[in-house]
Amino acid sequence: MPLEAIRVGVREFRDALAEYLTSPKPLAITRHGQTLGFYLPVRKKLDKKKLAAMRRAVEKNEALLAELGITEDEIVEEFQAFRRAGR
Repeated sequence: MPLEAIRVGVREFRDALAEYLTSPKPLAITRHGQTLGFYLPVRKKLDKKKLAAMRRAVEKNEALLAELGITEDEIVEEFQAFRRAGR
């Protein structure tokens, strides 16, 4: 069964951080409708199916980044630029 991420705006995520960090559901953090990143909670008793689904999601994400020619460092730099600009 695939993990479905809850879409949460970056401000809402920041304002309710404590609640979201204890949630068992993965989150897609967005800004202006664009996904900035994901929060994937880790539980001590993660079952093998969910772990395999997470690994597949990571592999898909890495493949998409490679296809688009985007590095993790570029994503971090862009996110930091958004933060500096106060967006």
